[in-house]
Amino acid sequence: MISVIIPMYNAENTIINALNSIKAQTVGVQEFEVIVVNDGSYDQSEKLVREYMENHQEMNIRILNQPNGGVSKARNTGLKVAEGDYIALLDADDEWLPEKTEKQLKFLQNDLLHVDFITALRNGEKIWFPYQVEQYNLAEMNLRKLLLRVDGQTSTAIFKRKIIENTGWFDENQKYSEDANYWMRVSKSNNMYILAEELAFTGGGKRSFGISGLSANLQEMEKGIQKNLREMYDTKRISYPEYILFFLFSKIKYGIRIVKNKL
Repeated sequence: MISVIIPMYNAENTIINALNSIKAQTVGVQEFEVIVVNDGSYDQSEKLVREYMENHQEMNIRILNQPNGGVSKARNTGLKVAEGDYIALLDADDEWLPEKTEKQLKFLQNDLLHVDFITALRNGEKIWFPYQVEQYNLAEMNLRKLLLRVDGQTSTAIFKRKIIENTGWFDENQKYSEDANYWMRVSKSNNMYILAEELAFTGGGKRSFGISGLSANLQEMEKGIQKNLREMYDTKRISYPEYILFFLFSKIKYGIRIVKNKL
């Protein structure tokens, strides 16, 4: 079984499309438990999900309500009750393409490949440096690559249950670049890859930085990135010279993003 964790906050305009994209998966709805975590929504989101549950009883959907605590807390709430052998993440404003789960499961279930965590492309993305497509159309992810460039958007990720056991939860005190923080911690004990196929449509097709949502706040995003970098140094995942180089590289990227956002 695959547990799908959907954090939901005032998503009345998008949540049904997200649920429909699960229903359309070629592996079949019987393979999923869908856990919608209502993170203190005050619009019609909860009502719409409950109506959807009533009208699609062939799907295993449950909704959990909690006071607004942020996306990391919402994801953790779902992770803590998930029963599946595999965990998939889906944001309430994103959609999966129909073959997404089937294509990724083939890698997770192949014991010869040792894939523990797999993401995919979205919104017309390509594989860029430092990632490189190798055998089976996969690009390997590791800590130093993630420190140069965080690829593998959250809603494209699916991973084995053992990752919860060896990595733990999202940092609930971190509101920016929290997914990158989790990916970096996952990389310590697990084999991570990007499947070089476009398998999701996210955020209405908008670019990832400077447009909408939390990532629109470039200053706070940079603070989150620097927090991740410092944590990797403090936990001895990188050396001090590496820390300085990654710090300078991040500041250069931040400056470029500020300029691009003003154009």
